[in-house]
Amino acid sequence: MKKILKLFIISAIFHILTSNVFAGSDGTIEINSKSNNHNAEVKDCFESINRGIFAFNQGLDKIFFKPVAKGYRHLPKPLRSGTSNALNNLSSVVTIPNNILQGQFKDAGINILRFSINSTLGIAGVFDVASYYGINKLDKEDYGQTLGTWGVKEGCYFVLPVLGPTTVRDTLGSLANFGGGDAWYNVTIANDTKYFENSDYYYSRLTAGVDFRAKNLEAFDSLEKTSMDLYASVRSLYLQDRKRKILNSSETTETMNDDDWEEIDTQ
Repeated sequence: MKKILKLFIISAIFHILTSNVFAGSDGTIEINSKSNNHNAEVKDCFESINRGIFAFNQGLDKIFFKPVAKGYRHLPKPLRSGTSNALNNLSSVVTIPNNILQGQFKDAGINILRFSINSTLGIAGVFDVASYYGINKLDKEDYGQTLGTWGVKEGCYFVLPVLGPTTVRDTLGSLANFGGGDAWYNVTIANDTKYFENSDYYYSRLTAGVDFRAKNLEAFDSLEKTSMDLYASVRSLYLQDRKRKILNSSETTETMNDDDWEEIDTQ
């Protein structure tokens, strides 16, 4: 029971840090009006309740998560870049099976090669050696995207306490990670191995959330200042971003890359 509770808390923290907003690489928010019709198809079930939960989540972000992310930004750039590289490499254990499930066999092969090179020559992914050899990083995939590719509809849009915005489909996709779909979860939590501790999984999830939040400090602030209805803007961005990822398209939203610390530092 303690393991389940810890996992829920860590997953909740990660989700609120990474799901509330999607930003461009210059720290600005870009919305394509062409996708508005698509967003209208997704019902916002219990909107009044959702808005209350959203306000709670925003308050939690301001008093805790944002200050932590600001502190993270003060760490040396090589440390942040290495951390980001390692986390991106680790995410491949979820991306690769979803590449296969979606029939993206070429992408799966590229990601397997990247993971193998970076996990060995790149010292557990701290250094992106694969990109140095011209094997560039591809978009991440998850089980929610796979369900969307298979034709499963979003279902209701709703906001969970701490967990943040989601849909019925994406929630089901997230549960797949804990049902054997995440190799990193399997070797750290599900199976009692002598090589990894449970805490390794928790720390990686927390760090991934902080890393993403730190990269998007300006984007969050910009969205709050320019949105007449922040709740509606976040809802629109979330749904647009999910559509973009399912279609493997860059036309709907521009999401911040995971390897752009140098760009952030030079602004």
